[in-house]
Amino acid sequence: MTDRASEIQTIFNNIAPVYDNLNDWLSLGQHRVWKLMTVKWSQAKTSDTCIDLCCGSGDLSQILARQVGNTGQVFGVDFSAGLLAIAKQRVQNHYPPLAIDWVEADVLQLPFPDNYFDCATMGYGLRNVTDIPGCLRELYRILKPGATAAILDFHRPYNPVMQNFQQWYLKNVVVTAAEHFGLTEEYAYISPSLDKFPQGQQQVNLAQQAGFTTATHYQIAGGTMGVLRITK
Repeated sequence: MTDRASEIQTIFNNIAPVYDNLNDWLSLGQHRVWKLMTVKWSQAKTSDTCIDLCCGSGDLSQILARQVGNTGQVFGVDFSAGLLAIAKQRVQNHYPPLAIDWVEADVLQLPFPDNYFDCATMGYGLRNVTDIPGCLRELYRILKPGATAAILDFHRPYNPVMQNFQQWYLKNVVVTAAEHFGLTEEYAYISPSLDKFPQGQQQVNLAQQAGFTTATHYQIAGGTMGVLRITK
């Protein structure tokens, strides 16, 4: 694992205990709506075998599991042991049981065979991988031909007004809230990570270069979020 990857892994292990509460508070609960939209765009259906990359505390994995039912299977993958522990705990008393396997792994080297999954989701993970083209190639490898993936993440808005609002919100609301939990440094990384994150059309180009036959980027939340929908 590279130094940068280890640094990101440490960040997410540190924020794991407050991850869900902060996400709810900072997005005013809207992240749950965006995740529902993401699962819909993934085209997950009953009996599918699906993967949720960078699954965190398991929100998307749970939505996928409900979508595929007890005849399907979901694999929630993350390299943060802290977040995976919370994900497991959240579903252990769920009735009926959800068909989710939790896997600690690097999204750049997934422990799954080629052409294995019917669909995939990824929420707030692509921006943090150390090799975005490599991640998209690995995603392409594990998906079946014709399978669709939907990738949700923060996005720099094209509109200057929204861009200024996002900058203000990250600095004055997100980092200030994180400071309350002693996690200033862990959340201060979001803004600089956005500066380096490929924009919508750049993401489309990278997906096409990875081999995906179709790729579309949808702006949501005034362009502060985006979903990349790609089909093998």
